[in-house]
This record gives sequence, structure tokens and C-alpha cells, in this order.
Amino acid sequence: MNQADLSKLVSALRIAVKPKPRRFSCPEGPAGRLEKLRATVTALVKYERIELNHPRAEEAQGYAERLISDAIRNGDCHKHTMEMADYWLNEKQLVHKLFKVLVPRYQNYNSSFTRLVLGPKTYPGYYVGTAILELKGNPFPALQPETHNYHYWLHNVLLEEAKKEFRSAREDRNAGTTESVTAES
Repeated sequence: MNQADLSKLVSALRIAVKPKPRRFSCPEGPAGRLEKLRATVTALVKYERIELNHPRAEEAQGYAERLISDAIRNGDCHKHTMEMADYWLNEKQLVHKLFKVLVPRYQNYNSSFTRLVLGPKTYPGYYVGTAILELKGNPFPALQPETHNYHYWLHNVLLEEAKKEFRSAREDRNAGTTESVTAES
């Protein structure tokens, strides 16, 4: 089997997954931890933007990415993908949303399907903080403003021309001093 065939067997996540487990514990043990992660992935698919603590958001992001990438790669006729969707999505109507809404939305994406934005810290010191986990292309307003090109605004054009004049005057001054030094020697 060559390298191209192997890449189709396992989905490649487009986010960095840390090798160490996160500091996200649960008093109910590993089963309670998985239940919280299932509830988080379900809420992400349902609401498309959720706010939660950073360690849980970071870990749930990997599971959501894997679920969506497997749904895109295999479709709804693949048994293992349907079992994964059935396991991770507590509300069964969200399985239909996954395959009918999210798969067509992300079919041609070259980047990750989710975005993790850190929330503000509420007080100084060591604090993990909150995070906003969202699906890209959701109907909500953007969390971070788009970057605009302010290069052609009048004051920026004037400042740029002033910089050019200053640099040319400095180069003329430096050229004059080097010419006088070479003439003297």
C-alpha cells in the first residue's frame, strides 16, 4: 500500500493536538469526563458557538474536528462514522444537522472547521480562563474584527510621503559627509 492510500485511512486533523492530557478533571471519573465532553460537542454542533473553560474547549475541539472530518470523508452510509456521530451527539436530530448542514458547509474547507478564541481574564494571576469555541461559518457576528487595509487613508499616505522625504534627506546628508571625507583624504 503506498503513502497516498494510507492517508485516506485516517483523517488528518487540521488543528494541533497536544500529546499530554489537559488539566480537565471530573469528580465522576473517566466516565463523567467523557459525558462532559459529549455534552460539549453536542452543544457545539447545536449552537455553533459556546463559551466554556479553556481546557475543556481545547479538548472538545479535537473531538469535534475529528467527527466533522470523518463525516465529510465517509458520509452517512459508513457504519463507523454513524456510530461515532451517534455516540458524540446526545440529541439525535443533530446527526441530521451534521450530515445535511455541516458536511456541505465544510466540504471544500482547507483549514480547520472550528475556531478557539481565548476570553478575557477576570483577575490577575494564574487563571486558566474562559474560551469561546465556535464552528466557522456560523450565522453569528465575528468575534474578532476583520483587518482592513488602512494604507490609502489620507493621513497614512501623508505620513508615508513624509517618511520618504525624511529618508531621502538623511541619505543626501550622509552622502555629502562621505564625499567630503573621501575628498579630504
